[in-house]
Amino acid sequence: MQDKPVTLAAVVGAHGVAGEVRLKLFGEGVDTLASIKSLNGGALTLKKLRSDNKGGAIARFDEVSDRTAAEKLRGTLIEAPRDALPGLAEGEFYFSDLLGLAVITDAGDPVGTVHAVENFGATDIVEIEKADGQKFMVPLTEQAVPSWDAERLVVNTDFVEND
Repeated sequence: MQDKPVTLAAVVGAHGVAGEVRLKLFGEGVDTLASIKSLNGGALTLKKLRSDNKGGAIARFDEVSDRTAAEKLRGTLIEAPRDALPGLAEGEFYFSDLLGLAVITDAGDPVGTVHAVENFGATDIVEIEKADGQKFMVPLTEQAVPSWDAERLVVNTDFVEND
């Protein structure tokens, strides 16, 4: 995982007419993202960043000069090299480290893959996509998710939604 970039935000749309974009932040906030100038493998250079006072941010990139170019970035994930980020404390992780992990039950049965990680205020939530495309959510607590590593995420059988 050490060479895998970390997803810090996603472009959710254009802001104004001068090429700024609105970002949904996945990290600790504006300060972490503002400290990194070269993003997406050097494809984007952060020129300016400010909070939108709603939990997101407004960004300007050197490579984006107008609203049309900003709109083309909609849906783009904003990634930074892991070594450009502050170190993680014990028990901390990046949401992007969980995305795509295989999910199994604590009994060893395959469930699906981690589709998304959200936080709506109380605790982190893992959205799991089953092989049939159906999705369900599990709180990222020790009771529901006893463990995970770089290969898989283990979910307590009691939290798995069955058809």
